[in-house]
Order: sequence, then C-alpha cells, then structure tokens
Amino acid sequence: MPDGKILVTGGLGFIGSHTVVELMQAGYEVVIVDDLSNSQLFMLDRIEQITGRRPSFHRVNMQDEALLDQVFRQEPGIAAVIHFAAFKAVGESVKEPLKYFRNNLLSLIHLLQCMQAHHVSRLVFSSSATVYGMADVLPITEDAPFKKALSAYGSTKQMGEEILEKMAQAGIVNAIVLRYFNPVGAHSSGLIGELPIGVPNNLMPFITQTAAGIREQLMVYGDDYDTPDGTCLRDYIHVVDLAVAHVKSCDKLLQQAGNGHLDIYNVGTGNAISVKEMVHAFEQCNGVSLNYHVGPRRAGDVPALYADATKAAQELHWQATLGLQDMVTSAWNWQKNLAKNTTD
Repeated sequence: MPDGKILVTGGLGFIGSHTVVELMQAGYEVVIVDDLSNSQLFMLDRIEQITGRRPSFHRVNMQDEALLDQVFRQEPGIAAVIHFAAFKAVGESVKEPLKYFRNNLLSLIHLLQCMQAHHVSRLVFSSSATVYGMADVLPITEDAPFKKALSAYGSTKQMGEEILEKMAQAGIVNAIVLRYFNPVGAHSSGLIGELPIGVPNNLMPFITQTAAGIREQLMVYGDDYDTPDGTCLRDYIHVVDLAVAHVKSCDKLLQQAGNGHLDIYNVGTGNAISVKEMVHAFEQCNGVSLNYHVGPRRAGDVPALYADATKAAQELHWQATLGLQDMVTSAWNWQKNLAKNTTD
C-alpha cells in the first residue's frame, strides 16, 4: 500500500467519488472532505460497496478554515491533497459571480493555508478547459494562452492556477493542475455516477433524466455555431478515465523530491463530439428515443473545445481508454439503477 493518506476535497461529488474509488483500488488510504452542497451522503456507502473499505469522512464547508484545520489535526499523515471542492455550474456563475468567487477562491486559499501549517506540500488541482476561453487553435495544448474567461467559474479556475503558480515559485508546494474537458459516464457497477441537485447543468445528466421521464424535454443550446452540425463541439471524457489521471498524478507527486514543481496537463480524448452526436449516440446505443428541442445559445458557451492530451500520455503515462459507447451506456445504467433504488 502506498505510504500516506490522500485528502480528497469534494470527494462525494461526481468526479470526486470516482477518483476515491480508483485511489482506494490502487491501495491508497483516503480521507474525504465534503459539505454535501452538491453531493449525497449515500455515495459513501456506495464507495464502500465497490471497494470493500470505507474512507474516512468529514463534513466540512471549506470556507470555514478552523473546521478544515481540525481535519488536518485529526488525520495525521496526509501525504497529498486532491482539490475538487468548488461550485461548477457555468451558467449559474454568469448570473451569480460573487457566489463563485467567494466559494471557489476562499476554499483554495484556506486549503493552502492549512496545508502549509501542517507541512503538506503536494496538491492535485481540479482545473478546467474553460481556462482557455475561446481558443485560437484546436486541438488545445497546455501552452495555449488564457483568453478572458466567459464565466465567473472559468475566472476562478484561471485565478486558482495563478495562485498555485506563485506558491510553487515560492517553493511552498508541488502541484499538478489537471485541465479537464467534459466528464461523462459512470462507474461500471452502476453504483456511483453524476447526481446533480436540481436542474442539471451538464448535458449527460439532462439526457439521462429526459430518457427516464424526469425531464420533459432536453434543450440543445444553439444549432447555429460554425461547426459541422451547428451544435457545440466538446471533448467528452469518461469519468473513470479522468479519475485514473488523478491517481497517476498522485503517484508522480509522491515520487518527486523537493518543492517548487508545477506541472499542467490536459485531460481529454482529443476527439471532438457535437451535442447532437452525443444525443444520437445515446439513442442508438441504449435503444431509447429522446425528446429534444433546439433553443437559443447559452451565455458562457464556446463553439468548440477539445484537447491535445499528448503531454499527459508522455509524462503521466495516462491516456483515455473508454469510448463514446462506454460513456452513454454507463450513464444510462447509472440512471436506471438510481431510479430502481429510489423506488425499491
């Protein structure tokens, strides 16, 4: 078993829960911090069902630095942190920017202060392809310059990266920034998956909830973009592949000596899939028909965004292995199991 604990903030959320499973299956001991603002406590039971072990859990809002500090005191031996905890709805962040600046930036600052106080220097930061804004060249490499973010969410990720850059330059942290694209799908067990609270902000849960009859209609935001079918192009990545990238990042950080390192990686497949392509793949692979309607464009959306993930393959020894069929079938399996468990 690898030495030391991995603290995972937001560890009961969509990407967090899958990453916790992959960490535990790789032999790591995991401590979860989550305030349950966008997650459910039963995911802890599901993680235990999958792995056979129950991770340590602390319900903490990271805007409360004193409570977060208590976690570090109660959990000696933390070797690295993976930081997921953040608000993430692009559309909402356009309407409520202060909510996003306050939560996402204070959470990161409080985490870094606690890490410094308890001599923990290794951090994997959950960033996003939104930091690139409307990129000039596709596919996007890590060297692409930041454009002005189209949403407060994107701004908080840009600022978060800048904070970590300065902390690394000061020799305080070793950090890996993962800029990921569009996570979809669910664990093959059907026990964990994306569980949005309220109306979904992401495409896949809206698709699955429409297919399940929870939503009357799926809205496709705009079909007049300069793309092959007029709908936005995105790099959809299976959440399990994304989770594995976090494990690889922890492996690398724990092998590094000294402080002051900052490495940045795109985590995507490199394949551009349109919204309509995703809808049709879901229908075809799962044998269901979706009621969808094309509406106006949504504020904050860019026409096309997909990755060049060569650097992650070369340095993290990671690449995506799960394809479009895996994404749409696992997501539907999760949705059906969720409905079954709710009615049992």
